[in-house]
Amino acid sequence: MTARHLISLDDLTDDDLRWITARGASYSAGLVPPTGPLEGEVVGVYFRRTSTRTRTAFSSGALRLGAKIIAFGPDDLQLNTGETTEDTGQVFSRMLDVLVARTSGDPAELRGWAGQDRMSVVNAMSADEHPTQALTDLTTLLRQFGRIDGLRVLYVGEGNNTAAALALALSRFPGTVLELRTPPGYGLSPEVRERAARSAARSGAEVTELHHMDGRRGGFDAVYTSRWQTTGTSKPDPGWRAVFAPFTVTPELWRDSPDAVFMHDLPAHRGEEVAAEVLDGPRSIAFDQAANKMYSAMAVLEWCRSGTAGTAARNRTGEAVAQ
Repeated sequence: MTARHLISLDDLTDDDLRWITARGASYSAGLVPPTGPLEGEVVGVYFRRTSTRTRTAFSSGALRLGAKIIAFGPDDLQLNTGETTEDTGQVFSRMLDVLVARTSGDPAELRGWAGQDRMSVVNAMSADEHPTQALTDLTTLLRQFGRIDGLRVLYVGEGNNTAAALALALSRFPGTVLELRTPPGYGLSPEVRERAARSAARSGAEVTELHHMDGRRGGFDAVYTSRWQTTGTSKPDPGWRAVFAPFTVTPELWRDSPDAVFMHDLPAHRGEEVAAEVLDGPRSIAFDQAANKMYSAMAVLEWCRSGTAGTAARNRTGEAVAQ
C-alpha cells in the first residue's frame, strides 16, 4: 500500500473528506468499535509547539486503534544538529508507519517528510492551515445536526489557521453558508479566500468575509470563535486588542440565532474572544468538540493506512455514517 498524507485539506478528495468526517462521527457515536485496524503499526508523534488536544487526540486514538506510539519532544531529533528534513524523513519512513507532526509552522518541512511512499505524514497544525481541526469541526457538526450540507456557520475572530481550514472545508459542502467576521488587517489570506471561493463555486456553498460586526444576518446553526493569540504567534501591532474587542462572542449574537450552538477550538480565554457565559452556557458544545478530536484523529489515521474511502463518503447529504 502506498502511504497517504494529510498536509492540507487539498490532499483529500470530496469522497475522502466525507468518509473521514462520517467515520469520525461513527467512532464518536460508538457505532464502529475500534477493532485494531492499526495493529502492529507504529505512530510517531512529534510536537515542537505546545499542544493539549491534538497531541492527546492522536496519541490516544492511535493506541485505541491498536498502534504503538513513539513521542518526540522539540529537542529530541538530530534536526537540531543540522540533519536535513529529507534525511530525517527517509530515516523515519523506515521505522514508522505514520508521523503526526506540529513543527515550525512551515508546511514545506512536512512536505519534505512526505517525499516518500512508505510512511504517512499528518499535519497537526501549520501556520497557514489546521486541517485536522477542520475535520474535527465537521465531525462535530455531523454529530450535532446529522448533516453538513446546508448548515449556516458564523465565525467571529482572527482569520487564523483554524478559520482558514474551516473555510476550505465547509466550502466543499453544497448549500453551506460560512460568514466570517474578522478584524481589519487580521482576515483570511488572499490565497485561502481564493481557494475557498473556487470550492464554493463548484459545490454551491457560500463563503463571505466582512471586517466589522454591523448588519449581521441571523438564522445561524453554529457560532464559532478561536483564541486571539494563535499558538506560537504574536502580533506586531501593540494596539491589536482594541481592534479585536468588537469581535468578542457575547450572548447578544444569539438574539437572531437563538438555536445556534457555540463552538471553539480551544484553548479559550474567557473575557477575551468569548464571554464566560457563552463558553460555559447551555448552547456550548466546545468540550464535546474537543472530545471529537480524538475520534476524528482515529478516522484520519485509519484513512492514512487503510486506503479506503467508504460508502458513506459518496452520500452527498452527509447523513450516513461510514461502516
